[in-house]
Amino acid sequence: MTKEMIFNCTEHETRIAILANGILSNIYIERDAESGLVGNIYKGRVVRVLPGIQAAFVDIGLERTAFLYVSDVFTDFTDLEFMVAEEEEPPQQDVMEFDMRLKREPVNIEDLIIEGQEIFVQVAKEPIGTKGARVTTHISLPGRNLVLMPTVSHIGISRRIQNEEERKRLKDTIERLRPEKYGFIARTVSEGKREDELKADLEYLVRIWDNIRAKRDRIGVPGLVHREIGMNLRAIRDLYTKDVSRIVIDSAAEHKKIMDFMTNFMPHINYYMELYDKSDPIFDAFGIELDISRALNKKVWLKSGGYIVIEATEALCAIDVNTGKYVGKRNIEETILNTNMEAVKEIAYQLRLRNIGGIIIIDFIDMENEAHREKVFNALKEEMEKDKNKTNILKISELGLVEMTRQRSGKNLDRILSETCPYCEGKGTVKSKMTVCYEIYRELEKEGLENIRSTLCVLANPDIVKLLLEDEKNTIEKLEAKLKKKIIIKVDKSFHQENYEIISIQ
Repeated sequence: MTKEMIFNCTEHETRIAILANGILSNIYIERDAESGLVGNIYKGRVVRVLPGIQAAFVDIGLERTAFLYVSDVFTDFTDLEFMVAEEEEPPQQDVMEFDMRLKREPVNIEDLIIEGQEIFVQVAKEPIGTKGARVTTHISLPGRNLVLMPTVSHIGISRRIQNEEERKRLKDTIERLRPEKYGFIARTVSEGKREDELKADLEYLVRIWDNIRAKRDRIGVPGLVHREIGMNLRAIRDLYTKDVSRIVIDSAAEHKKIMDFMTNFMPHINYYMELYDKSDPIFDAFGIELDISRALNKKVWLKSGGYIVIEATEALCAIDVNTGKYVGKRNIEETILNTNMEAVKEIAYQLRLRNIGGIIIIDFIDMENEAHREKVFNALKEEMEKDKNKTNILKISELGLVEMTRQRSGKNLDRILSETCPYCEGKGTVKSKMTVCYEIYRELEKEGLENIRSTLCVLANPDIVKLLLEDEKNTIEKLEAKLKKKIIIKVDKSFHQENYEIISIQ
């Protein structure tokens, strides 16, 4: 499988698409007004400690206070593994090699920090919805081959490096090179790297940490101490691998910046980079724009004629599988199995592309055959193992539902590119015209009984007015007779379909 990295850079927005065999597999978007926070290091102040949920809120100078959980304060290596896994590989329980018995007994957060205390933290999770950023005191600085952990003194090796001799070689090399009391993790791309390459990465990370410590002592609270490098360079550092056949970028300035970065920090890597200078927008030329538009649709069609419906909320995502226009060839059980199997691949693809995380419920078409259910479950598990984000999948229930979780890593694509509809206020539907008409009838009766004036005027949306004056004309006449008042109906084009106003006039 060959990959391509396509960079679309403008003054206010950067978009990076990863193509696998010409098909969009991942999209990353960063805007200047909403630049990512993960990796930034702040000097903050604890503003509130909440023993009931074992957490604290920290003012780091952002619009919303950051959230600090007790395990992010205490030396909990499991959480540390999660933090450093914001790279190209998923967090694994044994990413780190050191003895897990080094964990201490759980403690209460009020024993660790107090309100008003200054604290040095790093953003581990972007703010999502109404939630502030999640921060940790376990600082980690990722390089190309290594991750520096200045708060611990252990060495970890990526789980994806499976060769035991190579794992031992990397561990011995890092042990020999590292300064005392500094911890490091060898990333997946470090496999096979020479000692001089590892040493250059290690020394670069130590220099960055020395600069951070020096700046920490100079700035006030709250304050930004270290900003993670921009998305373009971060993508090259974290996502560029041997199977990337070419890098295409449409900005001469960013092209030079990436070239300099790779020359200085990745000098041993052979790569092909191309400056795109054609008149057509780069994402149009590669067919990416159309794929992004499709990724915002709730309904996704399958090649067979079936389809899936994706409904994502802040708490969970529900995915429904339907046969649609697919009628199969032999029997209904085979039709259902084929639709579910095709849906499995599309669901895994859409979860990655849309970056949907949290709780996910998949409603497969009911399968009576136990063997078919097992086949679909195994196929889903196999597809999700390709995902860089950690997933946990439960067996298909008797109702045909699959419950799973996928690690969150920033905002999903829909939240980046969309906003709540001001018309339906996020419900996805509006009241029907007839429902609004009946609401107006009830309100007219109420106003007619309470108001002594002889005329009532209804201001409403044009479609509602048309319905009241045509199909519902008899009802209005009956109301006039019952209330012994004249009812005038007028159009107000500024009114939402659900909105209306009733005015009593003399």
